[in-house]
Amino acid sequence: MPSRGTTRRTIRVPDHLWVSALAAAEKRGETLSDVIRRALEEYAEKHD
Repeated sequence: MPSRGTTRRTIRVPDHLWVSALAAAEKRGETLSDVIRRALEEYAEKHD
C-alpha cells in the first residue's frame, strides 16, 4: 500500500490488543493504520 505522504513509524503494542483492534477494524472495512491515525488526531486535538 502506498504511504500517502506519511512516514513509517514503529511502536510496541501487546499482541492481544493488536489482534483485537485489527479484527475490529476489518469488520468495519478500515485499516488499522486508519484507526490509529484517527485516534492520534483525536488525542492531539483533545490535549492541544
